Amino acid sequence: MTGSKFAIVGGGMVAGYAAKQLVETGLKSGELTILSADTAIPYERPPLSKSFLAGKDTEEGIRINPEDFYREHGIEIRLGCTVTRVDPNQKRLTLQSGEKCAFEKVVIATGSRPRTLSVPGASLAGVRYLRTLDDAKAIRDLAAGAKRAVVIGGGFIGMEVASVLAQKGIETTLAMREDRAWKQFFTPEMSAFFEGYFSARGVRFRKSAAIRQMRGQHKVESVEFDDGSISCELVVAGIGAEPVTDFLGGSGIDVNNGVVVNEFLETKAPGILAAGDIANYPDVLFGKRRRVEHWDNALSQAQHCAKALTGERAPFRHVPYFFSDVFDLSYEFWGDPEGASRVVHRGDPATNSFSAWWVKETRLVAAFVMNRPGEERDLAPVWIEKQQSVDAGRLAKETNPAAAAA
Repeated sequence: MTGSKFAIVGGGMVAGYAAKQLVETGLKSGELTILSADTAIPYERPPLSKSFLAGKDTEEGIRINPEDFYREHGIEIRLGCTVTRVDPNQKRLTLQSGEKCAFEKVVIATGSRPRTLSVPGASLAGVRYLRTLDDAKAIRDLAAGAKRAVVIGGGFIGMEVASVLAQKGIETTLAMREDRAWKQFFTPEMSAFFEGYFSARGVRFRKSAAIRQMRGQHKVESVEFDDGSISCELVVAGIGAEPVTDFLGGSGIDVNNGVVVNEFLETKAPGILAAGDIANYPDVLFGKRRRVEHWDNALSQAQHCAKALTGERAPFRHVPYFFSDVFDLSYEFWGDPEGASRVVHRGDPATNSFSAWWVKETRLVAAFVMNRPGEERDLAPVWIEKQQSVDAGRLAKETNPAAAAA
């Protein structure tokens, strides 16, 4: 039986950033083992639907740490290695091979897997999902020979992939169940702007779309909707993800929309933490439980868990953050707009320079910023963390946004 002081189950962003943090705080050689089901050492995931998919980044360029980093610091990283069981009492992990690994403390960070289409023809070649480096490589290769593509899902993954494919000269259709782009997050004004921006760059929209099936002999040739079909050689579906928790059955670790942890990111099993996409944690700023599938959350929780492994115990306090790049636009978002009573726009939502501010009663709870003055970007996360009261009327009208602070 092998073993180490610390183990990380999962070889994604949490593993890469936790390893980096542990090294910076004095990790000794042989103290950390990373057990990864992936085939590549930890890499950044945002480029998979952006620069890497577009061919602007290399595999080496998106790695969190260089390959020799793990060897130089005595970190064992085992690729293609699936954990099938966690025994909190014996402090052992069982691998698919049957091998046992002992640990003193472990971080569960197996992330999430894409939700898949459940329509006839969904298993045809050319129907892809985007989660891993191998997925991005496959889509990039298929795109090289495609003239037409259908992207399914009107959220950030769908929008990012559609923008990359359109820029490759592929006739791209973005199909969604909703009646406007990213309805769960965008205001109607924001949806209208992005739909217009995408349309002007060749992306066609299929809204309120119900998919019946994929057609083709061996490879996808068309997508059939209730109201007609679209010919294509490539389909990319971005319809959400679900946490990878199957291996925790019988472990006694609470699983409910991810691994249930406390404000310290600890499970109820001593010495076992969870981080990243898989962690269902209590947000101490918003007073609710959440599970976040974004880069900044994985990075921040990785750093938090690395400190916890070495004895520091503090609540995880963090403003949810997200960014995206589509065509030549970049935008950022902070907070949680759920339950907001008013949305204020600054700038003109019909242009590519505006911001949106969600206010709940008088408290600022979320903000979106794109091509706006630096003070707006600086104020947004600070105000959300401070639970700042704002005058929504003044926020909409004042030249200086700071004047809206109550």
